[in-house]
Amino acid sequence: MYGIQYNGGEVMELDEMKDIVTGMEQELRRGTMTLCVLSRLKTPKYGYALVEELAAGGLSIEPGTLYPLLRRLETQGLLKSEWETSGAKPRKYYVRSAQGETVYGLLCGEWDAMTQVIDKLIHEEE
Repeated sequence: MYGIQYNGGEVMELDEMKDIVTGMEQELRRGTMTLCVLSRLKTPKYGYALVEELAAGGLSIEPGTLYPLLRRLETQGLLKSEWETSGAKPRKYYVRSAQGETVYGLLCGEWDAMTQVIDKLIHEEE
């Protein structure tokens, strides 16, 4: 059994550490997913196209995670949706509402401020 020793002389198994990091990565993703989704919805997009666009940008998201988020944002008034039924397969397109535009701008400002502080804190030791 291999472990990593840290403050206090306690030993943590590598698998346990990986589980902790995985959980923390999920928390980080969950906290930023709304901003990333809003960033892509300046123009109307349907769910699967949004999944592909986010993946192309380096952020993978499962449809089972995206669709509930889209519904929540729509319920909050941050997105508008419209069904397109003229094609072979009906698609629901989402776009930021006027309120969504305002919230997105505020979130971007908060993100910029937060990342500056975080960047300063994590690089302070260097």
